[in-house]
Amino acid sequence: MANYVVLIFTALTSFIISLIFGPPIIRILHQLKFGQSIRDDGPKSHQKKAGTPTMGGILIFIAMVSGLLVARPFTQEVFWLLFVTLGFGLVGFIDDMIIILTKKSLGLKARQKLLAQIAIAAIASIFMLQDSQVMTQWVPFSKLKLFFPSFNWGNPLFVIYATFIMVAASNAVNLTDGLDGLSAGTTAISLLAFAVLAFLQGFHEMAIFAVSLAGACAGFIWFNGPPAQVFMGDTGSLALGAALGALALFTRTSLFLPIIGGVFVAETLSVIIQVVSYKTTGKRVFRMSPLHHHFELGGMLEPQIMLRFWMVGAVLGILGILSFVIK
Repeated sequence: MANYVVLIFTALTSFIISLIFGPPIIRILHQLKFGQSIRDDGPKSHQKKAGTPTMGGILIFIAMVSGLLVARPFTQEVFWLLFVTLGFGLVGFIDDMIIILTKKSLGLKARQKLLAQIAIAAIASIFMLQDSQVMTQWVPFSKLKLFFPSFNWGNPLFVIYATFIMVAASNAVNLTDGLDGLSAGTTAISLLAFAVLAFLQGFHEMAIFAVSLAGACAGFIWFNGPPAQVFMGDTGSLALGAALGALALFTRTSLFLPIIGGVFVAETLSVIIQVVSYKTTGKRVFRMSPLHHHFELGGMLEPQIMLRFWMVGAVLGILGILSFVIK
């Protein structure tokens, strides 16, 4: 069977499994009363979303694994991609559970969450050292490569770099998960772009992983699109971002992540700019951060913001692919 047929079949499998398991999982989350707590400092219009089932990231994992079981692309790289995805998902799951059990809008302390993320990412980064090719990352729009030199006792520079990429990507997607369908859609688009980059380099197993997760996200949107029947929670958003970061590293295209994931970069920068501006000048640059809330408070409807961010994400994804092809 041609490789591209396997990719299509895998994505469809994940998508269909997500549609099939969506209703019963949402029903179970309802019965368990795993409802979302809404932060008081968010847009007032979001208070009506309180009680909507969260931890829908579980549905994404079930659909993704189902797609992978059908295609069976089980290399060491795919194993570690799963390790990172499910590991960060576990951190998000614990965070969501604390929020649900305590009936508060905050779960794990920021330091606890960050340390757990760093530990998981560092373990995966150390494994990556077994493949010397991963230490050379392609530079967009050129034939150049970023090379991390090794020492007799290891390659600490690459471990630090790779850990940073996974943790930063995880938290960037988490920040983007603030409107119905926004994070799942933009992540699915980015995953498809990285699937193309993986396929072009002959990393077919990693391309299968990417489309499997993308298909799962697409199916999740069926229930997460406005008005959302379920939220992915930190269970989903932390895992999706980490998966993107790990996939970019394994396919030697981590430097393409700021291009393909430009929406996530913009969301993160908006938070940083807002915090720095307010602490130094007492003034806010945006009506509210992350960036999607700025547009929301400006009068734009959630579906409008979601679709426009998706379109920007699609353009950036194409640009990222072109930046690899054009050398």
